Order: sequence, then C-alpha cells, then structure tokens
Amino acid sequence: MTTFELPDAEATTRLGQAIAPLLEPGESVLLYGPLGMGKSTLARGLIRALTSPDEDVPSPTFTLVQFYESDPPVAHFDLYRLTRPEEAFEIGLDEALDEGCALIEWPERLGEDPGQMLGPDRLTITIAEDGEGRLATVSGAGAWEAKLKEVHV
Repeated sequence: MTTFELPDAEATTRLGQAIAPLLEPGESVLLYGPLGMGKSTLARGLIRALTSPDEDVPSPTFTLVQFYESDPPVAHFDLYRLTRPEEAFEIGLDEALDEGCALIEWPERLGEDPGQMLGPDRLTITIAEDGEGRLATVSGAGAWEAKLKEVHV
C-alpha cells in the first residue's frame, strides 16, 4: 500500500496518467471515495492517457458505462445507481474484463468483496480529503502488488 498527496485536480489527473500505461487486459481499477473527491478526474486522466488528450470523457453516472477503444480497451463504470451486484454483469462488466480493463467508480456496489466478481489483478484507490487537497491510498492485488511500485506522480 502507498499514498499519494493530490493537492489539486492536476495531481489527480497525473495519478490516472501514471497508472494507464501499466494496465493490461483483465485488470480492474477500483475507485473509492465520497462524492466530489476526484474519482472522475482520475478516471478522465487515465482514459485520456490511453486514448488521446482531447478524448471526450463524460462521467457515466447516467449511462452507467462508457467504452473506449484504446490499447488495452477500457470500460469506465459508475455503479452508484446499481441496486444489486449482479446488475454489473447486465451492463457488461464481465465482457469488459474479457476484452480489456475496467475502471470502476463505486465498486462497493459489487458487494462486500468486489474481488469475487473481478479478476485477481486489481488496483484499489481510495481518495479522501486531506486539508485543502486529497490523499489517495493505493493498494494492489495480483499483478498490481508488483506494478504498484512503478507508479510515480
């Protein structure tokens, strides 16, 4: 486990950009934190690093998922409105992991142990207030235990 100080939105974006080149198909990034902590900002930085700097990256709050053609393909999920963990499969979580990687906001909607529904290679990021900025606590499972050492902001 490691922590990153995120004094502003640009630092949050840079964390997403630092994670992007390490992602591989079948992996997931789980983003925890209350509303307004910067989960979507981090997701936008990661997705734009995989696609293009001017990629339109809307929050999938109402669509629940946005798919992006990149290398690897990435699906951005916002599970806030789910009422049952199984609904994640109805909107394509398993397919996203078969074909690429998944970036998941509100993974707690997957139940007490999201790892049961996801592959073994996961990066978990919890963003919390830290004075005027934010603090990201990051931990890895599976391949991300070693890859986490390569993340520098």
